Amino acid sequence: MRPRQTLAFRLVATGICFLVVALASIALTLWVTWQLEGGAAAVNEAGRMRMMSYRLALDAAAGNRAALPAQLRTMDATIELLSAGDPSRPLFVPWNDESLSEFAAVRRQWIALRADWSTGVRDVPTTEVDALVRRVDRVVSMIEQRLSRWTDILRGFQLTMLGLAIGSAVLLLYAMHLMVLDPLRRLGQGLGAIRGGDFGARVQVTSTDEFGELAAGFNAMAQRLQSLYGDLEAKVEEKTARLEVKRERLAALYEVSAFVAQAENLDELARGFVSKVRRIAQADAVAVRWSDESTRDYLMLAQEGLPAPLASEEQCLPSGHCHCGQSAATAATRVIAVRSVDGGLVNCGRAGFETLLTVPVSLHHRVLGEIDLFYRTVHELDEDDRSLVETLASHLAGGIESLRAAAADREAAIASERTLLAQELHDSIAQSLAFLKIQVDLLRNALRRGDASAAERTVAEIDTGVRESYADVRELLLHFRTRTNAQDIEAALRSTLQKFEQQTGLSTDLQIEGHGVPLPTDVQVQVLHVVQEALSNVRKHAHATSVHVRVQQTPEWRFEVADDGCGFESNISPGDSHVGLRIMRERAQRIGAQVAIRSDAGKGTRVAIAVPREATSQKVHA
Repeated sequence: MRPRQTLAFRLVATGICFLVVALASIALTLWVTWQLEGGAAAVNEAGRMRMMSYRLALDAAAGNRAALPAQLRTMDATIELLSAGDPSRPLFVPWNDESLSEFAAVRRQWIALRADWSTGVRDVPTTEVDALVRRVDRVVSMIEQRLSRWTDILRGFQLTMLGLAIGSAVLLLYAMHLMVLDPLRRLGQGLGAIRGGDFGARVQVTSTDEFGELAAGFNAMAQRLQSLYGDLEAKVEEKTARLEVKRERLAALYEVSAFVAQAENLDELARGFVSKVRRIAQADAVAVRWSDESTRDYLMLAQEGLPAPLASEEQCLPSGHCHCGQSAATAATRVIAVRSVDGGLVNCGRAGFETLLTVPVSLHHRVLGEIDLFYRTVHELDEDDRSLVETLASHLAGGIESLRAAAADREAAIASERTLLAQELHDSIAQSLAFLKIQVDLLRNALRRGDASAAERTVAEIDTGVRESYADVRELLLHFRTRTNAQDIEAALRSTLQKFEQQTGLSTDLQIEGHGVPLPTDVQVQVLHVVQEALSNVRKHAHATSVHVRVQQTPEWRFEVADDGCGFESNISPGDSHVGLRIMRERAQRIGAQVAIRSDAGKGTRVAIAVPREATSQKVHA
């Protein structure tokens, strides 16, 4: 038997060969480059010897004996450096016999000249210095010739490497063709034959690597297919039946997913969801419940099939009070045999239901609500059914989260609008201040002229302008510093009334009735502004002593602001002289709400805002 050589082994061996060649080429190139760098540094140092020789001659001729010792030591150090070299720089001379002989002559001549310069016995003739420089030039020329030969070697080696790279690429491509592409081609031909119905097709096994194993496995598969082809129809029918069940489940999931994606508000989402889930799960009744932030209460968003008394009784269900409304800590999909567990004493048992299926609606480990399916018969839940209802619950959670994101986008748009409006109001206040500045100039001129009556009139104008600007600024801060709460508008209303009391000194009262699904944040913003506008009208025109705010949450949200002021004729149309009333109605129209105003002279004024259920159903879990 041939030893098994895997494809990975062949590829690694080929790669190692190419890597060794590449590393050797790089090492040789670096060595040659190192030689060239060292020789270039040696040429530079030898050139310095010529300069230092002439400088010594000039200083000796000029009688500058104090500078000679340092220059002599520098010249000695340069000769020693050329002789010994310095690999760290790098610096070394590519010596041969001729260059060594010439350098020895330079050293001897330098020793003779150095003795004359250091003792000062005689003046060194210029001809001897020139002779030393000429010998140094010959050494430099010999070094440069050696460097030129190294450069030619490097250039030739680079051309050789280029040829090797091209040849290696061709060899690598050919090896890849033999080891990978050709086996893949044969496998592709075999697959094409199988696809065409030729189950007798086989692939030739030509190697013992992974492709050889793959070819052997393909042949075994083809043989198995050929043997199973006789009873294929029966198995196809069985598979088809299973696929049909899965198709129905996928169709149901797709239907619910498409509906959830198109739902525009929470009420529409909940009502449509219970209808579809009841049909898909074949339940006798379905209820969808929404939980608050702390999962303490579950509010019934929508139901289908429940008896009216049961639906009315379980509109708001405390967490853990019954089988429905599980606490967040223990929330899980459960199948409950109602009568066997509780003896028929719970509400759904008295309504004739035998089985209760509770599925938590959760997202990111946070319980958003619950789906309750009621059956009048004993109902079992297999793994496929459990997976289906839990997937449907996850789609509902995703829909709720999408609605929450949409509400957040609307809130951001409203915040942007509020910022723009605040800027515009700021500009108007700035104009008022500009007017006051003009009045100050007029006052200064009147005082300069000694016109007391004009000064008094101007002071009165300034006083009026300052009071109006101060009132406008306080009202602006009251409107735009009051923040809404994602779960409850009560905190924002109390903050608004508290600021109103501090601003006006009037007594206020807030009364909230019922329990309902919290308003969406964007709806809260508009309602709060309408209430603030009504309070602003009380402050400016009503001459009241107290204000009462009443909030009713069921069957729909309703807000009422009542004062005991002087009142006015309520059969007016909001024109330019009644900007506040027109603004309140425009804000209410943005959320589909209605504003009703009742007022009689001397009997106070009532402003009521009714928010329809369609607006409140846009609320999603924060």
